[in-house]
Amino acid sequence: MLIFSVAIKAQEPTIRALGNKVKQLSGSGRTGGTGGVDSLRHRNKLEDSITISFRYLDSTRNYKLDSVIGDFTRRYPVPATNIYLGNIGNASRSVLFTPNFKAGFDPGFHAFDVYKWKLEQVRFFNTTRPYSEINYMLGTRVEQIIELLHTQNIKPNWNALFQYRLINSPGFFKNQKTNHNNYLLSSWYQSNNKRYNIYGVLLGNKMMSTENGGIQDTANFLDDPIWKDRFNIPTKLGGDPIFGRDFFSTKITTGNKYYEFTFLLRQQYDIGKKDSIVTDSTVLPLFYPRLRFEHTLQYNTYKYHYFDYPNTSVTLEVYVPDSAYYQDHYGYTLTKDTFDLREKWKDVINDFSIYQFPDAKNLHQFIKLGVQLQNISGEFLSETKRFYNIDGHAEYRNKTRNQQWDIEANGKLYFTGLNAGDYQAYLSLQRFARNKQAYLQVGFQNTNRTPSFLFDSHSSFYLLHTVSNFKKENSTDLFTSYYLPSFKFRLTGHYYLMTNYTYFSNYYLLQQENSLFNVLQVALEKTIKFGKHWNWHAEIYVQQLIGKAHVHLPVLYTRNRIAYEGNLGFKNLDIAMGFEVRYRSPYKADGYSPVLGQFFYQDSIKISNPLPDISGYMNFRIRSFKAFFRIENLNTGRKLGGFNFTNNNLVAPGYALPGLQFRIGVYWSFVN
Repeated sequence: MLIFSVAIKAQEPTIRALGNKVKQLSGSGRTGGTGGVDSLRHRNKLEDSITISFRYLDSTRNYKLDSVIGDFTRRYPVPATNIYLGNIGNASRSVLFTPNFKAGFDPGFHAFDVYKWKLEQVRFFNTTRPYSEINYMLGTRVEQIIELLHTQNIKPNWNALFQYRLINSPGFFKNQKTNHNNYLLSSWYQSNNKRYNIYGVLLGNKMMSTENGGIQDTANFLDDPIWKDRFNIPTKLGGDPIFGRDFFSTKITTGNKYYEFTFLLRQQYDIGKKDSIVTDSTVLPLFYPRLRFEHTLQYNTYKYHYFDYPNTSVTLEVYVPDSAYYQDHYGYTLTKDTFDLREKWKDVINDFSIYQFPDAKNLHQFIKLGVQLQNISGEFLSETKRFYNIDGHAEYRNKTRNQQWDIEANGKLYFTGLNAGDYQAYLSLQRFARNKQAYLQVGFQNTNRTPSFLFDSHSSFYLLHTVSNFKKENSTDLFTSYYLPSFKFRLTGHYYLMTNYTYFSNYYLLQQENSLFNVLQVALEKTIKFGKHWNWHAEIYVQQLIGKAHVHLPVLYTRNRIAYEGNLGFKNLDIAMGFEVRYRSPYKADGYSPVLGQFFYQDSIKISNPLPDISGYMNFRIRSFKAFFRIENLNTGRKLGGFNFTNNNLVAPGYALPGLQFRIGVYWSFVN
């Protein structure tokens, strides 16, 4: 069994733009896709079936569970277009240009966003029978990802969901230990007469990552056979700990702890027309809304904490924070043997909206108007500040009943408060050409936003000695996407126009780009068949900076998977096995500031790896059981005091990927 894996032929896909990227919600081969293509259907001895669908909080569409296994990144937390600092759970960023298009209040800590569960990703299920998933992934050096999910309809019109995930890994290099916990409780209830809906969410993300500041000297230590055990290489922070495999131990003494919690309660009441369907034995009530009233209450807490404490419990000798490191990199003098920065936020949001449905039988067409009040409280090292925001928002959606046009337009304007004058506007038009079975999408978005609160002198993480006034950032994205399913071809383009772009110019200095600059980004995805079962899945991303700006980007990033995809003659077996190659063209990659949890612009060190990242994989599915096997970083093999895997590729100054790494993932779904 362990030599088989699967590729599922996807159903006809659709696309939508979310944020600043065009994401695929169904179909195969799309990096980071969130939608499903196959419905899960299971028969018991009595031939009873299960039907499962889900929807997102602000979506009118229903989706099916994703059973595609050809792409491992669908289940791995880090997208294929991201790099991370050597260990799963460490800070991560995209190699593609991805500006922030969200207006309004933003604390500014995004280095661990890929490991968070976000409110817009919460699923509300409807299932005819209880459904559960147990997912477990084990990697080299006791890397572990555990995920549990259970959902069931308590009543035909009331569903509840529980979901939990643990990401834990001690890392290959010193002081890389990570321990992330995500939990989610959600529920959706609809009244019997279908007029009233209530959605509830409890969502928490707790992230802990040890920070080592990078390898002290990558040029010497990585190529010296004395240091072929990478855990012995000295790092800039954290001292000399003993390697530990106990994933129940979550103590870290140098690093970042982020905790975010969200409670949401949304209520909707519809006014419209009642109807019913009469069969031989039952009467099925129907309801067609014309007017909807909606109230959303949301409570959020955010806690961000960087610390470096003395420690004697896990080190060979007493560890004391290096005052010279903080003085040299941050201009900060330690007054005692600790370094501690923290801030806490709380905000309460009340939103009232009204929907109008022009066509009562098409819920995919509506006009929405609303107003929102946000009260914000921030607790810093020496003070507490209170703010507020009042904004108005509008939205129009129309997915035509002939399924050929999909229009989405929305906007938000902050009238007064902390972020007064901020706004965001978004427009997307999608056309389905039935004769060619092709999809074309064009659109744009524009955002005028106050820089993240890290750029405000009241922030605990504002380490400048002078107060700077930063102007509002203005960002525009003109995007298009063309998808031809029969040819297995997708072409996507983004043209960004940036004004007053904010960035970090070193470990703590804040800067703003005064001149206008542009970034052109083009992505090509194509599946090339070499036979009945052999496929080459190619992804090519090209991006070019136009103008003078403090931004460095790899001109070319490509990901290629060459695989056998079939069933090897077995009826219930689906399999995908082959090789994956990722390549980033040489560029001056951003550095990383561990205290602020930020990637920063640097212009002195060029990251140029001699070989691409090469992995072998073998995935399979047998009914509801799925397994993934990967051997990563095959490119690191060389002779260095004997043959070993020590030719590590760099991802940022001072940070390297591990050597040879094994990952085994088992994903089991159950129908109760």
